[in-house]
Amino acid sequence: MDNSSWTSVSHFVLLGISTNPVEQIPLFLLCLLMYIINISGNFFIVTLIISTSHLYTPMYIFLSNLALADICFTSTTVPKMLQNIFSSTKVISYVGCLAQTYFFICFAAMENFLLAVMAYDRYIAICHPLRYSSILTEMLCSQMVALCHVLSHLHALLHTFLMGRLIFCADNRIPHFFCNLYPLMKISCSSTQLNTLMIHTEGVIVINGALAFIIASYAFIISAVLRIPSANGKWRSFSTCGSHLTVVAIFYGTLTWVYFRPLSSYSVVKGRIVTVMYTVVTPMLNPFIYSLRNGDVKEAFRKWVRRL
Repeated sequence: MDNSSWTSVSHFVLLGISTNPVEQIPLFLLCLLMYIINISGNFFIVTLIISTSHLYTPMYIFLSNLALADICFTSTTVPKMLQNIFSSTKVISYVGCLAQTYFFICFAAMENFLLAVMAYDRYIAICHPLRYSSILTEMLCSQMVALCHVLSHLHALLHTFLMGRLIFCADNRIPHFFCNLYPLMKISCSSTQLNTLMIHTEGVIVINGALAFIIASYAFIISAVLRIPSANGKWRSFSTCGSHLTVVAIFYGTLTWVYFRPLSSYSVVKGRIVTVMYTVVTPMLNPFIYSLRNGDVKEAFRKWVRRL
């Protein structure tokens, strides 16, 4: 495209999940309900862990950080989406769009790293139970959480910087409900080869690296559990991993479907639907998955209710 047809874009228009006027109110109410459940559920998990002394263990330290990441993750996109549903302009500034991209990638990566750290916690708890407290010390837990934060911000900074290098044409309409990587790359006038390359190399290393670590941890866990003689002992050990495995399956399944495919085969409509799954639905489900399948959390909740 000739340089003379390029313009300086000061803002973008977020077209949203649907442009059908009939669907706007049901979409608003549904997304608002899921957002409220997400915020209250994850905030409850954090509050319960902070207020219950016997939950001051590595597993629940990581879980509270995951809940905080979920709150921030959804709050990066959903409030703006809800505002735009009834907005006549649906505008987001160029800087605001890059900021939204940055924080979205950052908190998604943070969840990715925290899930890997939680898999390591389960590995130590099941494979080395007698050394659990001596290996996963408070200092090591703090260092691992800090490392998750640092790596997440570096990962987000890289992709946001590459996005900031792209040139956008007069058509500044983003067929999505937030500033996601692929929809932005689709409307760019300049080459997105470097962006795509980094998504399929550095992005794959970050996401698949953490996933490979989780799979390796569970390979050792399964090997250790199979050596337990009693069926009851095997079930008890596996049951402590059920919540984590459920969240891992939903998170990585949807994330892989959206990003790790060629840009040419990216479907805007299908991409929006699947993105809603891991940006809104999964963070909303996490508190229920971890509370309903976790005896410690349920017992702490019962004690907390009795104190009221």
